[in-house]
Amino acid sequence: MPNCPKCEKPVYFAERKTSLGKDWHSGCMRCEKCNKTLTPGNHAEREGKPYCHNPCYSALFGPGGFGRGGAQSYVYKK
Repeated sequence: MPNCPKCEKPVYFAERKTSLGKDWHSGCMRCEKCNKTLTPGNHAEREGKPYCHNPCYSALFGPGGFGRGGAQSYVYKK
């Protein structure tokens, strides 16, 4: 039985969400920055960690400057 990459506890078949090549608990699959709950296939990934597409991934790793990346009003410190 695989372990969840977030909490390191076993993931049972009935509760698993598969994404990024790993099995997650549905409650553990959250954005690393804003903690928003994510769904498999509907998020971005950086260094094996999940992020919501907008605004977190866009603001952290997208192009900089006003009007670029769709996250103009979000500025995060890296």
